[in-house]
Amino acid sequence: MKNFLIVKLSAIGDVIHALPTAYALKEKYPDCHITWVAEPAAAEILKMVPLIDELIIFHKKEFRSLRGFLRNFPSLKRQLKRRRYDVSLDLQGLFKSAAITWVAGAKEKIGTCFMREGSEKISRPIVGANAHNHVIEQYLDVARFLGCRPEKIVFPIEVPEREQDIARRLLAQCGMNAANPYVALVIGASAPNKRWTSEGYAKLSDWLYEQKLIPVMVGGGPVEEQWAREIESLTEVPPVNVVGRTTLPQLAAVLQGAELTVCGDTGPGHLSLALGTKTVMLLGPTNIQRTGPYTQMENAVTISRDCRYCWKRVCPKGLDKECMEDITTEMVTTKIKEIL
Repeated sequence: MKNFLIVKLSAIGDVIHALPTAYALKEKYPDCHITWVAEPAAAEILKMVPLIDELIIFHKKEFRSLRGFLRNFPSLKRQLKRRRYDVSLDLQGLFKSAAITWVAGAKEKIGTCFMREGSEKISRPIVGANAHNHVIEQYLDVARFLGCRPEKIVFPIEVPEREQDIARRLLAQCGMNAANPYVALVIGASAPNKRWTSEGYAKLSDWLYEQKLIPVMVGGGPVEEQWAREIESLTEVPPVNVVGRTTLPQLAAVLQGAELTVCGDTGPGHLSLALGTKTVMLLGPTNIQRTGPYTQMENAVTISRDCRYCWKRVCPKGLDKECMEDITTEMVTTKIKEIL
């Protein structure tokens, strides 16, 4: 039996992109044991993946000081040394993942084509045929190096029935029946210029009601709760608001039950895609060819500026109008009509 160690720590979207690699390993080596090291936020996703045999939580915050490192390193080392790994896959490609990989001491250490911060000194970068393609295929190239021949992209997530029940009750508390068709609106993003406008979401919400579809805002955190209130103030009839009221598994249940999701390039959006929900992804500064909705590329809505896909968190040109403002409500509703 082969023992594999996957090191992919954060963020949620990145961890989801790496899941097909774990599936490919299990497909090729059904009896293998897969251990995954992740940070707490992303770990909630991995707990819904049955083929992950062991999950090691890396609490990065506890290692930021010398005192914290000395206190917490022995425990992490013991966890990593419990098993002798045949191969470690560093899919993060940073100093912190390289350190974890080095401590684990697998017989063979490999990583992706974009290793940085010295991680390429610890793990061998695998530069496959997809080095300039979507990140999902870049990760799969690492599995292909190990003899895997994935024929399809599979995200092996299973949302627990208990979490589905809680999500249905939560929607009921908000005055709606989860059996009625609804559209999930992921209103936030990790960077301001990756987020669509509040005005856009408000107009879309009113249009969805006209189409007999219930708009449901999802997300988490104080900033997104503020955005949700702003969107509500701009609508004729406020959308259902569960922002900040769901755990990640409950959010997954809401997304799984939706007719469709509208989102930016953000973790919950990629979760929606992984769950098989039709997903309209709105893209500005991020490159569709690398992190776009890989299994539903036809459902992406992109801007037409020459400077699109710049990868900047803030517009480097200092323009008065953010690029995501170029996406109109009509562009989104047209795409929704095509899908539904």
